[in-house]
Amino acid sequence: MAVATTIKGGSKVRVLIGDDADPIVYSAPCGFTSKSITFTKGLEEVVVPDCLDPDKVDWIGRDTVSLSISISGEGVLASESVVTWFDAWESIESLPVKIEYEFPATTYTYTGRMHVESLEQGAPNGRRVTQNVSMQSDGEMVRTSAATA
Repeated sequence: MAVATTIKGGSKVRVLIGDDADPIVYSAPCGFTSKSITFTKGLEEVVVPDCLDPDKVDWIGRDTVSLSISISGEGVLASESVVTWFDAWESIESLPVKIEYEFPATTYTYTGRMHVESLEQGAPNGRRVTQNVSMQSDGEMVRTSAATA
């Protein structure tokens, strides 16, 4: 039996936001203590009949009609990144985003544009202010891979 090669979430799974420079400079906003990345495939259903036995119960066929990536993250509202988040949410344009998974041998990267869909801050009395972020892809997110440096 071979043991699975795994990674830890902290620095090995990164969500990076790009600026307007040419070339784009990406950085990870400070404050995330947890993040979740969801890959979604939109499907359309069609009933597929049995041509030899029309009385047989039909099966459902499914065709892919769309792909999407969403990110949700939570943590603390850090002063180092509060302007980055507010600017991203206020922008009517999507922003450049890079998602990286760094395994020991290979780093997988998705690059594209995303909208900051929502920001939610929690301010419990006497405790640190928290923040939840939701982001949605805007068009294609391109996957590449390279040997980990």
